[in-house]
Amino acid sequence: MLNSPIGRLRVISILEALSFIYLLFCSIYLKRMMGDDSAIRVPGMIHGVLFCVYCMALYQAMEKAGWTIKTAFLIFLTSLVPIVPFFIEGWLKKEDHRACPRPE
Repeated sequence: MLNSPIGRLRVISILEALSFIYLLFCSIYLKRMMGDDSAIRVPGMIHGVLFCVYCMALYQAMEKAGWTIKTAFLIFLTSLVPIVPFFIEGWLKKEDHRACPRPE
């Protein structure tokens, strides 16, 4: 899975989505409800780094798969809603097999 740019994008998109969900938990529950102002510092940094890595992986996958800017932009938009990357995982898997066929 990590041998192709689309495979790396799949892994990073799931990690980025999970970090986004955890950041939302920290910001809503720990910071707002429990009053811990430092609760989002570390999760926010981790999510920010993963988001930057996601953008780089998306660019590499776009070049390898030959996606248009519109397709890459739509994939980028999925990173803005925490659960959508889980829904496009199947499509990315098909694209990975199409763009990077494995020898049998």
